[in-house]
Amino acid sequence: METLIPTINRLQEVFLTVGAEVIQLPQIVVVGSQSSGKSSVLESLVGRDFLPRGSGIVTRRPLVLQLINVAPMQERLKIESDNGVKQNAQNSYPGVKAEEWGTFLHCKNQVFTDFQEIRQEIEAETDRSSGDNKGISTEPIYLKIFSPKVLNLTLVDLPGITKVPVGDQPEDIEAQVQEMILSFISNPNSLILAVSPANSDLATSDALKLAREVDPDGRRTLLVISKLDLMDAGTDALEVLLGRVIPVKLGIIGVVNRSQHDINTQKSLEDSMRDEQAFLQRHYPSLASRAGSRYLAKTLSRLLMHHIRDCLPDLKTRVTVLNAQYQTRLNSYGQPVEDHSATLLQIVTKFASDYCNTIEGTARYIQTSELCGGARICYIFHETFGRTLQSIDPLGGLTELDVLTAIRNATGPRPALFVPEVSFELLVKRQIKRLEEPSLRCVELVHEELQRIIQHCSSFSTQELLRFPKLHDSIVEVVTGLLRKRLPITNEMVHNLVAIELAYINTKHPDFTDAGQVSASVNSQQAEALDGGKRWKNDKFAEEKAPATGFGSPSKGQAINLLDTAVPISRKLSAREQRDCEVIQRLINCYFLIVRKSIQDSVPKTVMHFLVNFVKEHLQSELVGQLYKQPLLQELLIESQDTAQQRTEVAQMLEALKKANNIISEIRETHLW
Repeated sequence: METLIPTINRLQEVFLTVGAEVIQLPQIVVVGSQSSGKSSVLESLVGRDFLPRGSGIVTRRPLVLQLINVAPMQERLKIESDNGVKQNAQNSYPGVKAEEWGTFLHCKNQVFTDFQEIRQEIEAETDRSSGDNKGISTEPIYLKIFSPKVLNLTLVDLPGITKVPVGDQPEDIEAQVQEMILSFISNPNSLILAVSPANSDLATSDALKLAREVDPDGRRTLLVISKLDLMDAGTDALEVLLGRVIPVKLGIIGVVNRSQHDINTQKSLEDSMRDEQAFLQRHYPSLASRAGSRYLAKTLSRLLMHHIRDCLPDLKTRVTVLNAQYQTRLNSYGQPVEDHSATLLQIVTKFASDYCNTIEGTARYIQTSELCGGARICYIFHETFGRTLQSIDPLGGLTELDVLTAIRNATGPRPALFVPEVSFELLVKRQIKRLEEPSLRCVELVHEELQRIIQHCSSFSTQELLRFPKLHDSIVEVVTGLLRKRLPITNEMVHNLVAIELAYINTKHPDFTDAGQVSASVNSQQAEALDGGKRWKNDKFAEEKAPATGFGSPSKGQAINLLDTAVPISRKLSAREQRDCEVIQRLINCYFLIVRKSIQDSVPKTVMHFLVNFVKEHLQSELVGQLYKQPLLQELLIESQDTAQQRTEVAQMLEALKKANNIISEIRETHLW
């Protein structure tokens, strides 16, 4: 049990070296109003004068005080002479020729054997941080006191609760002090030592009020009633000490502080303790054995040991979890670069592999929020591009008058007996040409996705790239350049695919309907519609009787403009014209669907071959060829300052956590009971 408090002190030292408060260690926090006697209580626990004293606010920075019990000097010197300096060094403290001494964390390797010097150092360090005119600071001072007269304890002395600002203190001094106190006592692993003077009403105690805020059940609060000798004549604190006014679970202990006169006359603490015991025997004989500074020290030591015992399992779990977390963080930062060539090749190879895996869908980091990589390319091919082609109307933008005009233009000056083949080719090429734009847009979308994969690999897959900003930028530049180089080649091939279809209209295609069959089908449908051909004859007779206005002589008042009046928009088509239009439209529709099917199949294949697969196959060689050059190695592998600093901090923290784990592991289960 006795080893628990030194163990916690060692843990505190370990974590102080990295300047982090990731672990909340058990300690006793002293809380009280200004001039309530907190510093006097601490000095009585140590048995020496070492704290700054005076009126007003004296403690202006948190003071973390570690009391460590050591063997008397004679025993230590004997151990050193018998066993040698190195053996048992931790317990014998070799080299210190003093009965009692102190050390500060900010004064490395400096031992203070004069307690007056300790007081002066506390005052000087306080002034360095808080100024010399009553200002306060939240930065703690760490002091260790080694003495055979003290019990193992860890205490935190905090500035007293004050109401009105003085000197350089800010207007919100009360709020600042309370916030500082709460930051220490809200730690669930801390014990609260609330100090309240006997000559003020306990119900108005600021210390108890703050303690109740963070510890409403009072499971970790101990109340100290100071200045018992300053109560008004005829009154005593018996009811308070017995817990009948305000009960406190851990107990209420009364103490008698040294007066300012005692301090001025340099009355020793041994004499003060004797006078304190005599006072308690005279005024509180029934409580004399459960009051006073010596009893307070034993109670605090016992409470702290039991509290540490209760906190230790959670503490060990917390250290283990943090150890794993910081190890993962350190691994993500990578090791400092020693072999530049190997590091560059490793990063480039890993990036190329991750890039290809993202396209293939075998990457380690798979997004769940949106499609990425190969999945998105597949979506572009079959959903975006496929649906766009399906939505194109084979006869879109082609009216019956357009068809009729093309037929007439194809016949020249002679009236046609049959539908001219040239008109079909002319019109179907115009429709096929409409497939080129969505095909090129498909290439562009795939190119954009390949660009997005670069960022995906940078942020999710290759942590090393974040370490080397210049290498990251160079890799992005090389891959972007490769993609940019392949884009016009792929576009040219897609353009050629459409040009190939336009170059030769294959009317003998196996899937293409024969023109004769289409014509016969249209004729039979028209014959049925015209009721046995009577209406056809009537229309023909009417046509012969009344020639088309479009080709008649213009009236005298009109300007001659044969082009404009060739096919009037409002004219009704004859049955033959309708039949010819129907035949051409059906043939265009049939052939367009064949070409669309071919383009829908060949464009994705072209994009995959000329762009996606080419980049996959040549990415690594391109990166190595562009970046693996001796003059560039040093420049590309310069780490960002943030990464280097974070790696150092995480490594230090990990080292501290490993030490902490070792320290906790030293405690056997038998030590806890």
